[in-house]
Amino acid sequence: MGAQGHGHGVRAEADRRWLGLALGLIVAFMVVEFVVGLLAGSLALITDSAHMLTDAASIALALVALRLAARPARGGYTYGLPRAEILSAQANGITLLLLAVWFVYEGIQRLLTPPQVAGLAVLVTALVGIVVNLAASWCISRADRSSLNVEGAFQHILNDLFAFIATAVAGLVVLLTGFDRADAIAALLVAGLMVRAGWGLVRESGRIFLEAAPRDVDPEALGGRLAEVPGVAEVHDLHVWEITSGRPALSAHVLARPEADCHEVRRVIERVLHDEHGLDHTTLQVDHRDGDAPAGSGDSGPWPGGEDPARSEDGRAPHCADPHGPVHLPRSRPGGEPPGA
Repeated sequence: MGAQGHGHGVRAEADRRWLGLALGLIVAFMVVEFVVGLLAGSLALITDSAHMLTDAASIALALVALRLAARPARGGYTYGLPRAEILSAQANGITLLLLAVWFVYEGIQRLLTPPQVAGLAVLVTALVGIVVNLAASWCISRADRSSLNVEGAFQHILNDLFAFIATAVAGLVVLLTGFDRADAIAALLVAGLMVRAGWGLVRESGRIFLEAAPRDVDPEALGGRLAEVPGVAEVHDLHVWEITSGRPALSAHVLARPEADCHEVRRVIERVLHDEHGLDHTTLQVDHRDGDAPAGSGDSGPWPGGEDPARSEDGRAPHCADPHGPVHLPRSRPGGEPPGA
């Protein structure tokens, strides 16, 4: 018997409008900053403009991914295309890491042989950049940041905001002291921020691609909780993953006691998953346990009065030829009473 998950909404059109507005701000300023960076001989400004190019690309990619994710499931794509958003987030993370490598190399070169930097031009451009990035960050913060895709675009913009602050400080230092190496130091700080944000995006998107459980869900504790539902004799083949960020899913094989109403067992499990864990997209296979087995005496010990009829000689449940993961059994209550008795 299966219990299918519920339908899913699509991203609001407002999210796309906010992202589009942020994209316009970023592209307009990116061109200005690159030109000023070339004229001023500032690596920090040039690296910032290159970072802003990745910002623009990340927002454009996020917009494309949002539209793909909104398409209904059809054909071979039975979930639809929500993981296009995760591909976008991973691409953003990898881009940040690659840019960081290049900026570190260039920053070290300029530390060794610092070029002359026009401090005033760097300072003024960076101050304008702070304003532009504050506006773009605000726009994206109005979108749905529970999406790793949107969060990836937001991290790009937020990193650039921090980078402009560092660049403004570097421009002020150059202007007041003539210490040209401050520009390269600012570029290295920017690279460090890129590594931090980029690695975070790659790690989180990788968890989703590898079907890891959501960070706020402990599969072992969850399996134990489901095994304590009245009428449940065993839970195995328990899988918890994320279809895309913010859309967790669960599947499990549940064996009900012979005397239990398997329909009621399923309904209770669904309520537990919804109320205690926020899991709504669930697929449950609920079967009756074979034979008249008494309640188990522990997590893995022998059943009172004989062998556990729900298991083959090697300890595996006969319902599943190749069960995955641990088997969760109800713990006995004092006096040998099974849970829910």
